[in-house]
Amino acid sequence: MSTGPRLPFLGVLPWPERQAIARALRAETVGGLALLGAAVVALIWANSPWQEAYEQVRDFHFGVPALGLDLSVAHWTADGLLSVFFLIAGIELKRELVSGELRTPATAALPVIAAVGGMIVPAGLYLTVVGAGGGSREGWAVPMATDIAFALAVLAVISTHLPAALRAFLLTLAVVDDLGAILVIAVFFSSDLNLLALGGAVIGMALFYLLQRRRVTGWWWYAPLGLTIWALTYNSGVHATVAGVAMGLILRTRPDEGEEASPATCTQHALHPFSASVAVPLFALFAAGISVSVKAFADVFSRPETLGVVLGLTVGKTVGIFVGTYLAARFTRARLNLDLAWADVFGLATLGGIGFTVALLIGDLAFPGTALGDEVKAAVLLASLLSAAVAAALLRRRNRLYRELCEAEDVDSDADGIPDVYQSREAGSPGGAADGGSSATRD
Repeated sequence: MSTGPRLPFLGVLPWPERQAIARALRAETVGGLALLGAAVVALIWANSPWQEAYEQVRDFHFGVPALGLDLSVAHWTADGLLSVFFLIAGIELKRELVSGELRTPATAALPVIAAVGGMIVPAGLYLTVVGAGGGSREGWAVPMATDIAFALAVLAVISTHLPAALRAFLLTLAVVDDLGAILVIAVFFSSDLNLLALGGAVIGMALFYLLQRRRVTGWWWYAPLGLTIWALTYNSGVHATVAGVAMGLILRTRPDEGEEASPATCTQHALHPFSASVAVPLFALFAAGISVSVKAFADVFSRPETLGVVLGLTVGKTVGIFVGTYLAARFTRARLNLDLAWADVFGLATLGGIGFTVALLIGDLAFPGTALGDEVKAAVLLASLLSAAVAAALLRRRNRLYRELCEAEDVDSDADGIPDVYQSREAGSPGGAADGGSSATRD
């Protein structure tokens, strides 16, 4: 067995990474609050005297039939607006691969294994429940997805002072989770492939890549090309959101000499406000509008499909993420920050059960236009609320410790804008306090 140094886990983040994570988390939190508000409006509207108006708006069709794009409002939000959300997800994934937690095998192992555990265990639990109850296996992927924006909104509502490292770990988990979700959508929810349209989309992607390689700038090149790629992908039979992720992965994340920001950063700054404040909330508005009653939520526990979703999100996600993290830490000889405990990781894992946006999308794809589809949506909402409540209870218990850790990390005695922890010898050295104490850093 190796006797090398034990790697720090959940210590203080390197300063550049902490700045990038803080910007991303602020934007996601604002978007999460907008998402939460849209979901509440959807539920109220769909259960009000104006329910018929809600359904008419949701089902209203418009578009260009000649291009195969005559879609309902709900369909436009799911296939069109969510493509912007997945474009941002692709950029986040690219950033993590280039300069974040996923840039090296050593730093990637923990979040990747934890995320994979958080996808496999819920899917396995769902299949076990429906297998025992004789239900449909079509919804196996519904409980696999974590909604980072909704999770951060919960943290904002309960006012926790979760340390930056825990928030960063949650964000990285969600990035890997989004990749898993889009792979599932691309592989298992694509049908009746139109090879001509698919070939056109691939050619468009190649042109997009070539423009990036040639350092061609100007939105007037990329906006029409991106829309063309999206339309071709939609008509190919592959879910259109795959196009968004692919373009996000192609964009350069490192600026050239003389560039103030990379194309990926510029695109993210331009589109993230629209994605967080318009695209995702509108999707939630027309996806979360289901009939709510005590009986409806009670019925969730009477069908194997809906029970599988609830257990998959609330139990499967928590167990998968926590056990995956624990085993990965032991396998990689990672040493948990001495100021934290595995109970903190467990509390963080419970947030993984908040599976709103992508879970609703996969539910629509698995059970399109059926009563069971609405019941699965109810199961997702109920599971997300249960996970949020459990996470709030667990994390609030330790909030005093989290506040102390955050205050220690933020001390800036010389008022130069950089916390003292990043200017001490311990914070700058690869050993010493980096072994897991409050001044730990990671490479």
